[in-house]
Amino acid sequence: MRRVTTGVVAASIVGVSIYFSPVLMRFAQDYLPQNPEAEAQNQPETQFQGLLDDAAPARRAGESFRDCPTCPEMVVMTGGLFVMGSPAGEAGRAADEGPQREVSITPFAVSAREITFAQWDACLAAGGCNGFSPADRGFGRGARPVIGVSWNDAQAFLDWLNTEAGGLRYRLLSEAEWEYAARAGGAEAYAFGSSLDPQHAAFRAQQTAPVASFAPNAFGLFDMNGNAGEWVEDCYVANYNVAPIDGAAVQDEACARRVHRGGAFSDAAPRLRSAARAAARPDERLGGVGFRVARTLD
Repeated sequence: MRRVTTGVVAASIVGVSIYFSPVLMRFAQDYLPQNPEAEAQNQPETQFQGLLDDAAPARRAGESFRDCPTCPEMVVMTGGLFVMGSPAGEAGRAADEGPQREVSITPFAVSAREITFAQWDACLAAGGCNGFSPADRGFGRGARPVIGVSWNDAQAFLDWLNTEAGGLRYRLLSEAEWEYAARAGGAEAYAFGSSLDPQHAAFRAQQTAPVASFAPNAFGLFDMNGNAGEWVEDCYVANYNVAPIDGAAVQDEACARRVHRGGAFSDAAPRLRSAARAAARPDERLGGVGFRVARTLD
């Protein structure tokens, strides 16, 4: 009798196990460790899989990156609307800083620092930069901003940099992009407020400072005010009456003068204002002017 009873119980257990086996398997899959490689092999490939694999990750606002070991560190700018130019009552204002207008900036990237002598000398050593070695005026080379280069020289550096990066990505900032980056979301004369003091920037000084010697602005950019003036892409026009509102550079095939922004180490504070403008011939090598670079985002 005991043997019969035991057989009946065993048969019942087997039957129940068979009946509930799908449930038990699902429970095990939920709670037991998985084999990710096997799981991936079992996943059907969708028509979008290749697109997802090849897609480049979107750049985030404030993200920094380098395209190559010799490329400058770049910081992503979100873009958007901002008011370009200075109001009539701003101290030090010049007539070519207006009329104020709202400009739309497309996202782009800008070098966190001014291009240095070290970066210029790397270009020179590689056979680029038209073979021109600018004088450092006794200030030192290395991490100090390159100065004494013309707008044309800056274009030669960009030719070399784009070769290093493997594509036509780098350029000078447009004048509108430069002012947007310099203002860093603010509307006052300087990114640091309505006035400037020596803890903010190199100005009324005897020489340049190594780049990033001062705190960055709110966008993470160093030396937008002072240290070295910075060439931008635009041809100089004496006002903004017909200037683009999409952030594009002003171009003219017969351009007599190109714009530089930011003021130099020897300038007084008003020349360092975010709206302040200056210009020179594209072949002119000014002792306090260098540049930084922009990058079009993929």
